[in-house]
Amino acid sequence: MRAAAFAEPGPPDVLRVVDLPEPQAGPGEVRVRVKTAGVQPFDAALRRGWVPPYAPVTLPQAPGNEFAGVVDQGHLAGTEVLGFSVFNSYAEYIVVPADQVTPKPAGVPWEVAGGFTAGWQTARLALSALRIGPDDTVLINAAAGATGTAGVQLARLLGATVIGTASEANQDYVRSLGAIPVVYGEGLGDRVRALAPQGVTAAIDGAGGDALTTSLDLVKDHKRIITLVEHGRIEELGLANIEGRRSAEALAELIALYAEGRTQWHVRRVYPLEEAAAAHREIETGHGRGKIVLAVDN
Repeated sequence: MRAAAFAEPGPPDVLRVVDLPEPQAGPGEVRVRVKTAGVQPFDAALRRGWVPPYAPVTLPQAPGNEFAGVVDQGHLAGTEVLGFSVFNSYAEYIVVPADQVTPKPAGVPWEVAGGFTAGWQTARLALSALRIGPDDTVLINAAAGATGTAGVQLARLLGATVIGTASEANQDYVRSLGAIPVVYGEGLGDRVRALAPQGVTAAIDGAGGDALTTSLDLVKDHKRIITLVEHGRIEELGLANIEGRRSAEALAELIALYAEGRTQWHVRRVYPLEEAAAAHREIETGHGRGKIVLAVDN
């Protein structure tokens, strides 16, 4: 099968389309012919040489931990699904446990389904860990990005007031999601205090650096701050950890919200599999709204 993989860690150009052995589904598994796969910073970190402690890397390694396609082996054969893995989504076929996929609702575009799982499930788990409710005012840094886009909308559905940081160009977009937009950069703390004189009770940091420092200044209880970027500082700063795991049940609920028109999802750009390196270059800029997706099977 064709896959975008790297034979050694390095810059985006180490990602190349290669032929890899076609996987076969075993007991309790399904094989999916992949239509689309999401691209995210996790994938770029893997390509640069980071190895997650819970999964071994086997070179050549195809990144990608979210996908959508059609099951062609296993008890769901013929079903259109979206799902998640740790690696291997940048490929024509992927094999995962059957409890890591859920049916794709009719009418949900492939480019939405393939890049849906990571941002929405991460945001859901973060909001749950912070115990967000109607009495909260939540600061979401990088609110125009994929996880930020999901986080703003889910926090609003929980009844919270949301302040979202973004560039000047993305202020209207963040407002359309239901947040009070604010421009990031120098003086952010003062701007947030002016928007929320009653105070900020929780924060999700998707930017790191000065944005995280501002969150620490604004939120009294540091156990109500989650960083999605500076993982190495969580213990040192006494921050909250994301709890729980992604699940097909949660994914089904989240994609249903989209299918019912209760949430929106912006796909920034779709690259062909052959341009996976270009997709990584764009994701590593750290800017732009919504999701980048690979078209694997046209």
